[in-house]
Amino acid sequence: MTNTPVNILKINSSSRIQGSVSRQMTDRLVARMETEIPETNIVSRDLAQGLPSVSENWIGANFTPAETRNDEQKSLLAQSDELVDELRAADVLVIGLPIYNFGVPAALKAWIDLICRAGETFRYTESGPEGLLTGKRAIVTVASGGVPVGSPMDHATTYLTQVLGFVGITDVTYVAATGLAMDAEAAIKSAEAQIDTLDLEQAA
Repeated sequence: MTNTPVNILKINSSSRIQGSVSRQMTDRLVARMETEIPETNIVSRDLAQGLPSVSENWIGANFTPAETRNDEQKSLLAQSDELVDELRAADVLVIGLPIYNFGVPAALKAWIDLICRAGETFRYTESGPEGLLTGKRAIVTVASGGVPVGSPMDHATTYLTQVLGFVGITDVTYVAATGLAMDAEAAIKSAEAQIDTLDLEQAA
Protein backbone atom coordinates (compact mmCIF):
# COMPACT_ATOMS: atom_id res chain seq x y z
CA MET A 1 0.00 0.00 0.00
CA THR A 2 1.03 3.59 -0.53
CA ASN A 3 2.60 5.61 2.27
CA THR A 4 0.50 8.65 1.38
CA PRO A 5 -1.74 9.56 4.34
CA VAL A 6 -5.35 8.52 3.84
CA ASN A 7 -8.00 10.88 5.19
CA ILE A 8 -10.99 8.95 6.51
CA LEU A 9 -14.29 10.61 7.40
CA LYS A 10 -16.36 8.36 9.67
CA ILE A 11 -20.04 9.30 9.80
CA ASN A 12 -22.45 7.63 12.21
CA SER A 13 -26.16 8.31 11.79
CA SER A 14 -27.81 5.88 14.20
CA SER A 15 -29.95 7.43 16.92
CA ARG A 16 -28.73 4.64 19.19
CA ILE A 17 -25.40 5.18 20.90
CA GLN A 18 -25.27 1.89 22.81
CA GLY A 19 -26.02 -1.34 21.00
CA SER A 20 -25.96 0.16 17.51
CA VAL A 21 -24.90 -2.41 14.91
CA SER A 22 -24.10 0.21 12.27
CA ARG A 23 -21.77 1.94 14.77
CA GLN A 24 -20.20 -1.39 15.65
CA MET A 25 -19.49 -1.98 11.99
CA THR A 26 -18.02 1.48 11.30
CA ASP A 27 -15.74 1.03 14.31
CA ARG A 28 -14.60 -2.39 13.07
CA LEU A 29 -13.95 -1.11 9.56
CA VAL A 30 -12.02 1.98 10.65
CA ALA A 31 -9.98 -0.11 13.11
CA ARG A 32 -9.00 -2.44 10.27
CA MET A 33 -8.07 0.51 8.05
CA GLU A 34 -5.92 2.02 10.80
CA THR A 35 -4.13 -1.32 11.15
CA GLU A 36 -3.56 -2.06 7.47
CA ILE A 37 -3.04 1.39 5.98
CA PRO A 38 0.36 2.84 6.98
CA GLU A 39 -0.90 6.31 7.79
CA THR A 40 -4.46 7.48 8.35
CA ASN A 41 -6.12 10.66 9.53
CA ILE A 42 -9.53 10.00 11.09
CA VAL A 43 -12.29 12.58 11.41
CA SER A 44 -15.47 11.41 13.15
CA ARG A 45 -18.86 13.02 12.68
CA ASP A 46 -21.68 11.77 14.91
CA LEU A 47 -24.96 12.94 13.41
CA ALA A 48 -26.95 11.79 16.44
CA GLN A 49 -25.72 14.93 18.17
CA GLY A 50 -28.04 16.88 15.89
CA LEU A 51 -27.75 19.24 12.94
CA PRO A 52 -29.72 22.38 12.13
CA SER A 53 -32.58 22.02 9.66
CA VAL A 54 -32.59 23.89 6.40
CA SER A 55 -34.74 26.99 6.84
CA GLU A 56 -35.95 29.80 4.60
CA ASN A 57 -33.18 32.06 5.94
CA TRP A 58 -30.58 29.32 5.36
CA ILE A 59 -31.72 28.93 1.76
CA GLY A 60 -31.51 32.69 1.28
CA ALA A 61 -27.99 32.74 2.68
CA ASN A 62 -26.93 29.78 0.54
CA PHE A 63 -28.07 31.48 -2.66
CA THR A 64 -26.47 34.80 -1.74
CA PRO A 65 -23.05 35.17 -3.42
CA ALA A 66 -20.32 34.43 -0.88
CA GLU A 67 -18.69 37.82 -1.29
CA THR A 68 -21.90 39.66 -0.36
CA ARG A 69 -23.12 37.55 2.58
CA ASN A 70 -23.60 39.41 5.83
CA ASP A 71 -22.48 38.12 9.23
CA GLU A 72 -25.86 36.55 9.99
CA GLN A 73 -25.84 34.65 6.68
CA LYS A 74 -22.28 33.47 7.26
CA SER A 75 -23.30 32.23 10.70
CA LEU A 76 -26.27 30.35 9.26
CA LEU A 77 -23.97 28.56 6.80
CA ALA A 78 -21.12 27.91 9.23
CA GLN A 79 -22.19 24.36 10.11
CA SER A 80 -22.75 23.48 6.46
CA ASP A 81 -19.37 24.95 5.51
CA GLU A 82 -17.70 22.77 8.14
CA LEU A 83 -19.41 19.62 6.84
CA VAL A 84 -18.47 20.44 3.25
CA ASP A 85 -14.84 21.04 4.26
CA GLU A 86 -14.78 17.62 5.94
CA LEU A 87 -16.02 16.02 2.74
CA ARG A 88 -13.52 17.83 0.56
CA ALA A 89 -10.64 16.71 2.76
CA ALA A 90 -11.72 13.06 2.90
CA ASP A 91 -10.30 10.34 0.68
CA VAL A 92 -12.65 7.69 2.10
CA LEU A 93 -16.07 8.04 3.69
CA VAL A 94 -17.14 5.36 6.16
CA ILE A 95 -20.87 5.80 6.73
CA GLY A 96 -22.99 3.94 9.25
CA LEU A 97 -26.50 3.56 7.84
CA PRO A 98 -29.31 1.99 9.86
CA ILE A 99 -32.47 1.60 7.81
CA TYR A 100 -35.39 3.35 9.49
CA ASN A 101 -38.85 2.74 8.03
CA PHE A 102 -37.39 1.72 4.65
CA GLY A 103 -35.25 4.89 4.35
CA VAL A 104 -32.34 6.80 5.85
CA PRO A 105 -32.43 8.27 9.38
CA ALA A 106 -33.56 11.88 9.71
CA ALA A 107 -30.10 12.77 11.00
CA LEU A 108 -28.48 11.54 7.78
CA LYS A 109 -31.07 13.36 5.67
CA ALA A 110 -30.25 16.58 7.56
CA TRP A 111 -26.55 16.05 6.76
CA ILE A 112 -27.37 15.47 3.10
CA ASP A 113 -29.41 18.68 2.94
CA LEU A 114 -26.49 20.62 4.37
CA ILE A 115 -23.78 19.23 2.05
CA CYS A 116 -25.65 19.27 -1.27
CA ARG A 117 -24.83 22.85 -2.29
CA ALA A 118 -24.58 24.23 -5.80
CA GLY A 119 -21.15 25.68 -6.42
CA GLU A 120 -19.69 23.82 -3.45
CA THR A 121 -20.26 20.08 -3.91
CA PHE A 122 -21.92 20.12 -7.34
CA ARG A 123 -22.50 22.55 -10.18
CA TYR A 124 -24.98 22.97 -12.97
CA THR A 125 -23.71 22.60 -16.53
CA GLU A 126 -25.32 22.61 -19.95
CA SER A 127 -25.52 18.83 -19.78
CA GLY A 128 -26.94 18.75 -16.24
CA PRO A 129 -25.59 18.66 -12.67
CA GLU A 130 -21.96 17.68 -12.17
CA GLY A 131 -20.53 16.45 -8.87
CA LEU A 132 -17.41 18.21 -7.61
CA LEU A 133 -16.25 15.66 -5.02
CA THR A 134 -14.71 13.15 -7.41
CA GLY A 135 -11.91 10.70 -6.66
CA LYS A 136 -13.31 9.54 -3.32
CA ARG A 137 -14.55 6.19 -2.07
CA ALA A 138 -17.50 5.55 0.22
CA ILE A 139 -17.95 2.38 2.29
CA VAL A 140 -21.36 2.14 3.92
CA THR A 141 -22.19 -0.24 6.77
CA VAL A 142 -25.91 -0.98 6.69
CA ALA A 143 -27.94 -2.33 9.60
CA SER A 144 -31.46 -3.54 8.90
CA GLY A 145 -33.99 -5.37 11.01
CA GLY A 146 -35.84 -6.91 8.09
CA VAL A 147 -35.36 -4.88 4.90
CA PRO A 148 -33.06 -6.73 2.49
CA VAL A 149 -30.49 -4.41 0.94
CA GLY A 150 -31.18 -4.01 -2.77
CA SER A 151 -34.79 -5.16 -2.47
CA PRO A 152 -37.74 -3.10 -3.77
CA MET A 153 -38.48 -1.98 -0.21
CA ASP A 154 -34.93 -0.68 0.33
CA HIS A 155 -35.16 3.07 -0.24
CA ALA A 156 -32.12 3.80 1.91
CA THR A 157 -29.15 2.50 -0.08
CA THR A 158 -30.62 3.48 -3.45
CA TYR A 159 -31.19 7.01 -2.17
CA LEU A 160 -27.72 7.28 -0.63
CA THR A 161 -26.09 6.00 -3.83
CA GLN A 162 -28.00 8.65 -5.78
CA VAL A 163 -26.96 11.44 -3.41
CA LEU A 164 -23.31 10.43 -3.29
CA GLY A 165 -23.18 10.15 -7.06
CA PHE A 166 -24.82 13.56 -7.34
CA VAL A 167 -21.88 15.17 -5.54
CA GLY A 168 -19.34 13.10 -7.50
CA ILE A 169 -18.75 10.05 -5.27
CA THR A 170 -19.50 7.06 -7.49
CA ASP A 171 -17.25 4.41 -5.89
CA VAL A 172 -19.67 3.14 -3.24
CA THR A 173 -19.45 -0.20 -1.41
CA TYR A 174 -22.15 -1.54 0.92
CA VAL A 175 -21.51 -3.93 3.80
CA ALA A 176 -24.82 -5.20 5.15
CA ALA A 177 -26.04 -6.70 8.40
CA THR A 178 -29.60 -7.55 7.39
CA GLY A 179 -32.23 -9.61 9.13
CA LEU A 180 -31.22 -8.40 12.59
CA ALA A 181 -34.78 -8.81 13.83
CA MET A 182 -34.77 -12.48 12.85
CA ASP A 183 -31.22 -13.66 13.60
CA ALA A 184 -29.01 -10.87 14.90
CA GLU A 185 -26.01 -13.08 15.55
CA ALA A 186 -25.92 -14.42 11.99
CA ALA A 187 -26.48 -10.97 10.47
CA ILE A 188 -23.63 -9.44 12.48
CA LYS A 189 -21.26 -12.32 11.72
CA SER A 190 -22.01 -11.94 8.02
CA ALA A 191 -21.28 -8.21 8.11
CA GLU A 192 -18.08 -8.75 10.10
CA ALA A 193 -16.89 -11.29 7.52
CA GLN A 194 -17.61 -8.80 4.74
CA ILE A 195 -15.59 -6.12 6.54
CA ASP A 196 -12.70 -8.47 7.29
CA THR A 197 -12.37 -9.50 3.63
CA LEU A 198 -13.09 -6.12 2.05
CA ASP A 199 -10.46 -4.97 -0.46
CA LEU A 200 -8.83 -1.90 1.06
CA GLU A 201 -6.35 -1.31 -1.76
CA GLN A 202 -8.66 1.27 -3.31
CA ALA A 203 -8.70 3.12 0.00
CA ALA A 204 -4.95 3.51 0.16
